[in-house]
Amino acid sequence: MPAFLAAAIINCACERKLPTVNKTEILNLPSQVVRNDTTVYTDSGRIQLIMTTPLMERYTDNDSPYSEFRSGIRVTFYDGGKDPVGSATANYARYTEKKKLWELRDSVVVVNETNDKLETEQLFWDQEKELIYTDRFVEITNEDQTVRGIGFESDTRLRKRKIRNVTATIYLEEGE
Repeated sequence: MPAFLAAAIINCACERKLPTVNKTEILNLPSQVVRNDTTVYTDSGRIQLIMTTPLMERYTDNDSPYSEFRSGIRVTFYDGGKDPVGSATANYARYTEKKKLWELRDSVVVVNETNDKLETEQLFWDQEKELIYTDRFVEITNEDQTVRGIGFESDTRLRKRKIRNVTATIYLEEGE
């Protein structure tokens, strides 16, 4: 009787057909998945930035390879020294390899070495042009004022910045 039972189990298992997977479904899968990643970028042995993310998915099976950070990203910038000179955080990021273009979305915050803080919902970083920009609402706060507007362009250190349509400038005073 045990032989009959084993044959019945094998027979039942063999009757189930596996679903077929389309080629397009395979192409939509990431070629690399990394969890809880910390990446250190250096130049001539000096730290330039440290990037951390809970999840990175890399897609290379198409004409425009990209990496997606659906669980957010944090980047700490260095200038070759031991102390950070800025940071950037976002709840979502995407890096397109051929264009060398970063897109940060959802609660984007960038802070430079003088503690100027940029907040927006979407920000692009063109590595080739060393330019950051957006056509969305932005708010820049420093120790003296907060400036709000629509549309923004700057160098990567937030030194030469331009808000296209300023909607408010709020001067901050220290309380006595």
